[in-house]
Amino acid sequence: FDMLGEAARTAKDAARYFSSYAHAISVIGEQADQDDPHDNSGISVKLSALFARYETVNRARVMSELVPRVIELVRLARAVNIPIAIDAEEADRLDLSLDVIGAILADSTLHQWDGFGVVVQAYQRRAPAVLDWLHAQAREHSRRLSVRLVKGAYWDSEIKNAQVLGLAGYPVYTRKETTDVAYLACARKLLAMTDRLYPQFATHNAHTIAAISHMALQGEPARFEFQRLYGMGEAAHEIARKSDGHRRRIYAPVGVHKDLLAYLVRRLLENGANSSFVHRVLDRAIPAEAIAADPIAVVEAVSPLTHPSIPLPCDLYGAARRNSRGWNLNDPTDLEALEKAMTPFLAARWGDANRDGASRAVTNPADRNDIVGHVHDANEAQAKEAIARAAATFPEWSSQGAGARAAILERAADLFEENAAELMALCVREAGKTRFDAIAEIREAVDFLRYYAAQARETLGKRTGLGAVVCISPWNFPLAIFTGQVAGSLAAGNTVVAKPAEQSPLIAARAVEFLREAGVPADALKLVQGDGAIIGPALTGDRRVAGVVFTGSTETARLIDLSMAKDGNQAAALIAETGGLNAMIVDSTALAEQAVRDILASAFQSAGQRCSALRVLFVQKDIAPSLLEMLEGAARELGIGRPWNPSTDVGPVIDDDAKRIIDAHCERLEGEGRLLFRLATPPGCDAGTFVAPAAFRLDSMKELTREIFGPVLHVVTFEANEIDTIVDDINAAGYGLTLGIHSRIDSRIDAICARAHIGNIYVNRNQIGAVVGVQPFGGEGLSGTGPKAGGPLYLMRLSKSSKPLEPADALPDPAPRILPGPTGEKNSYTLRPRGLVACLGPDDHRQKEQARLAKNAGNAVMSTAIDDAAFRKALDEDRIAALMVDGEAPRELRIMLAEKQGKRVPVIAGTSDLHLLYAESSIAEDTTASGGNASLLAAVS
Repeated sequence: FDMLGEAARTAKDAARYFSSYAHAISVIGEQADQDDPHDNSGISVKLSALFARYETVNRARVMSELVPRVIELVRLARAVNIPIAIDAEEADRLDLSLDVIGAILADSTLHQWDGFGVVVQAYQRRAPAVLDWLHAQAREHSRRLSVRLVKGAYWDSEIKNAQVLGLAGYPVYTRKETTDVAYLACARKLLAMTDRLYPQFATHNAHTIAAISHMALQGEPARFEFQRLYGMGEAAHEIARKSDGHRRRIYAPVGVHKDLLAYLVRRLLENGANSSFVHRVLDRAIPAEAIAADPIAVVEAVSPLTHPSIPLPCDLYGAARRNSRGWNLNDPTDLEALEKAMTPFLAARWGDANRDGASRAVTNPADRNDIVGHVHDANEAQAKEAIARAAATFPEWSSQGAGARAAILERAADLFEENAAELMALCVREAGKTRFDAIAEIREAVDFLRYYAAQARETLGKRTGLGAVVCISPWNFPLAIFTGQVAGSLAAGNTVVAKPAEQSPLIAARAVEFLREAGVPADALKLVQGDGAIIGPALTGDRRVAGVVFTGSTETARLIDLSMAKDGNQAAALIAETGGLNAMIVDSTALAEQAVRDILASAFQSAGQRCSALRVLFVQKDIAPSLLEMLEGAARELGIGRPWNPSTDVGPVIDDDAKRIIDAHCERLEGEGRLLFRLATPPGCDAGTFVAPAAFRLDSMKELTREIFGPVLHVVTFEANEIDTIVDDINAAGYGLTLGIHSRIDSRIDAICARAHIGNIYVNRNQIGAVVGVQPFGGEGLSGTGPKAGGPLYLMRLSKSSKPLEPADALPDPAPRILPGPTGEKNSYTLRPRGLVACLGPDDHRQKEQARLAKNAGNAVMSTAIDDAAFRKALDEDRIAALMVDGEAPRELRIMLAEKQGKRVPVIAGTSDLHLLYAESSIAEDTTASGGNASLLAAVS
């Protein structure tokens, strides 16, 4: 019997599953009247159901907390003499499962009993080695184990996980026929180990049944059994039983309807695949010889052995660019290798404290006593000198050509990967990144370098750079966003003056060293460190600056715009990516376990210090009590502490100011009686700036007037008929960065996506971690100007045509497209009309031409003048989405636009900028949320 249910999310879940298992053992045991446990009915136990954090990074807790629970269940099974098996889990839990199994086998109270068993998945490449290990363990402990050999139930998710993580290869075979052969190879091995192992062959494939029966006759007589799922394969097994005489065991799922649904969906997908034996045997058009074909002969006839529809993770994006390399912290080999490589940087210091001039110490936000290094801040004169050098070097760098610049960026990407351990250590110590986030940071930076290199080769053509571009990056993604801004600007042919956040200067300095080592001339990439309030105006207000790329707060973006308008180059491009009051809508059809998983990641990963992080959770009232209870329980399983520890989930916030603002907000809401839960900061965090995750109830999103940049979640409940009102409230807030949706009603999802003015929408998944080139990232309204980072228009904004373009050639293709990405995801990218476009002429002919272009892109138009009262009113009301002028915008107009509160309004001054008539929309959907990956199964059938 298999007790159905999801893996535990909370300690309460784990306790409930334990009680269910214990009760089931007792009930099954009442019918156990045979001396040999294998002659009695038994139970299968899922380890992840008994422990909420069943992960390799939590091995210490697993061994101290989970192992005693499992041993207790095994002892209960022994007491009533029924077999008990440890079910198989995902590949990255295999080593951990073997550790648990080893501990059970070593328990002296279970010696001289043969009812303990293990499930082994033949589709895993390590299956033969696992069988060898089990056999050796059984001999060492003088035990006899049952081994249930299955083909495996998580094949599609293993493929997706390897692609998402950027692993070197797949832990499973990519062809069904190869898995069939592997199953037979494992079966042959098992039949040779029956001195200590009791084989249990779980299959519905008639050829496999016949082959195993044949192999068994070739050697010494062996005792084993076949197994089938309840309701499947009855006829095949009954026919075979009459000829081979071996025992048949039925594997039966037990559970309530809501737990059964995912199981049934999985069975439907597996049996519905064209390559499935069950599917083929029911198709009368397929000859019996084809159905019973020898899989060894099939595999020998195919080339290559890997499936052509499943590229290696590194080749996910085809020939244009290589995917970034990943590390799996739940793979002990990766975990140990990374720990070894990072350890030399645990106490290292970067920068020169003794260089001429005053230096500033940079400390670890998790431990302010840890000095990570020193930095020398620039003054205004040094900032101006950096601009002068960058401007002077622009002709030389731009003339290198897109291909040469792309090759340099690709070399830089390789250097980033070669020095990943050092960069990760810097991310952890200087920015307080957890180990998991540090890996993601390196990968995103590498992806930016390779993506913009590929885009430069493919799209720039005869376009040239703008000149010297200032890049101002934040501390929350000190390597990824810094690198993305710089790489995009360099790829487009610009020179760069880079000003990183004052909290994270050392990471930026090391990145610049690698970029220069790759071939970027020193004066083509100048690094200016310091306080933005002091040197920022000197950079953005300089007339030699041709563009500014900024990520940070909405108000700072306005001040930068104003500095450019009043003192700088009025025609300079501004790309600003700012924050947002990001929401997630969870309706009553959502799968609670998946929703809770994604809420936790979206709200609390990175200590909530992401532009995309979830701030306001909307939950349908029907499910709110149970979902919020599960959410609190799951949150209490989070590890809070020093980020160097791989098991840490939530690290520190960046500094004392951030902590003070977040704490004050939490204390105010708690004082108002809004508290849902607030975790405690564990011992050992006093030397850092830690804030524990918290959640508060609000009556409406309108009560939240500003973004709280930390691990704080606000929850609003709603009735089913209020979803349109919720989306309108989200739009009315003025921000438009990310939105999450959890629902299983497609029409509802489509309606929300159409109604919401949001740059990045995520369906049935978390709403953080946009992947370069897969989910181009950036918002609209108060959340940014566009174009999206890691998207096809980014280099367009940072370059210009070397000759005038015909309007038809200047407008991008608005046709929706599906972007390449991991299997099990649908990533769509769409260009939408920006909204109301003000056409300012200056004459009637130019106004008509501007209006024609704006309308061709689907926009509404207003033909007007700067002093027109209707125009001023529309601008004040934030209804103007873009302006079109002939040539450079008048200074009066630029200052008017910069001074206004609300969203930044782009000025379209020529055909090079016509892409600004569109707003970009990215929708990322987890297509496996309902229980399986139908598209992948179909593709390989």
